Amino acid sequence: MQFRHEWKHEISYADMLSLRSRLSAIMQQDSHAVNGKYKIRSLYFDNFRDKALLEKINGVNTREKFRVRFYNDDPSFILLEKKNKIHGLCSKEQAAISLEEARLIANKDIKSLSKSKKPLINELCYKMLTERLEPKTIVDYIREPFIYAPGNVRVTLDYDIRTGLTGTDFLTLDCVMVPAGNAPVILEVKWDEFLPAVIRDVVQVPGTHTSAFSKYAACRVYG
Repeated sequence: MQFRHEWKHEISYADMLSLRSRLSAIMQQDSHAVNGKYKIRSLYFDNFRDKALLEKINGVNTREKFRVRFYNDDPSFILLEKKNKIHGLCSKEQAAISLEEARLIANKDIKSLSKSKKPLINELCYKMLTERLEPKTIVDYIREPFIYAPGNVRVTLDYDIRTGLTGTDFLTLDCVMVPAGNAPVILEVKWDEFLPAVIRDVVQVPGTHTSAFSKYAACRVYG
């Protein structure tokens, strides 16, 4: 499992405009972006005691969270993901799933899902059964991604973060989504073994500091 370093900063819209220009001069745009950006929709999971939410709020060093995700309102390619965090380092496990598997997951159909041969689905099923993990909320946002080969660096600007209130029907593209409170623009910087000095310099935003902002936590503002 490959662990990566991660920085997060809460920045203003004006900061984002300035960063976008600087990043474009040094880094490449992600090949999956359309006109430099794409939309992400995720369905996040938690248990009846809000374990993932409380661990995030309380800064627990070792934690995990599950989500199902697709891009640009196109559910023809869907990912089940498990994100792990250990002492500030992050890793991610992924499995491509079908639209039908996504529906079964959203509907908590453990019996049907248990027939899967995909280990990540099996693990999710086990935790749905034993830890009462279940779909909790939808998170939408726009992402502008940049990449830099040395250090395998990825810098993203995330904004227009929206939540589906208490709804979890994330495959309904026109479900009602509302702004997640006063969520800021989020600058994320991820890298492997080293962060090149040129990137370290270009992502500096005066007056900001490393943040523990969570899109999932922000989108639980309404319940």
